[in-house]
Amino acid sequence: MDDVLAAVGPRLKRIRQERQCTLTALSAATGISVSTLSRLESGQRRPSLELLLPIAHAHQVPLDELVGAPPVGDPRVRLRPVRRGDFTVVALTQRPGGPQAYKMVIPASRDTPEPCTHEGYEWLYVLDGKLRLVLAEHDIVLRAGEVAEFDTRLPHWFGSTGEAPVEILSLFGPQGERMHVRARPRET
Repeated sequence: MDDVLAAVGPRLKRIRQERQCTLTALSAATGISVSTLSRLESGQRRPSLELLLPIAHAHQVPLDELVGAPPVGDPRVRLRPVRRGDFTVVALTQRPGGPQAYKMVIPASRDTPEPCTHEGYEWLYVLDGKLRLVLAEHDIVLRAGEVAEFDTRLPHWFGSTGEAPVEILSLFGPQGERMHVRARPRET
């Protein structure tokens, strides 16, 4: 916290100088005395909301820029990794019903098949590593960039080959919705 606060003063000075604004002009625009502004910029005074809000307004910058807040990403997406057994799962869709998208990280230790069945349809895309997919009588290995899709009423299991963790994207339709590819490569 001390490092964040210590960086505010130099940032205030840089922003003011980029705008070619004097301390006197900033004081007139904010109602904050020149001496207080000078002490803020030199780090001799701790920044507070009462001081930073009028400065942000005068410079027409978000408060985050003055304090150097880390970017938060798209506020409409709340990516929260959760543990499901030995998987780490990040839900990429938030709406209930319909197809759902997930990013999964599967550890190397998940390499013993335990096939299951349930309603739905799944599409798997391997981002990194090798994914072992056991689907009915098939036992295949998918590498980065490869895709599989299947009806989840077939006995299936997927995990690591045991060599290293694997990262995948999963699109799952709980009512058996299939994923539709609109653009297909030209046949040669």
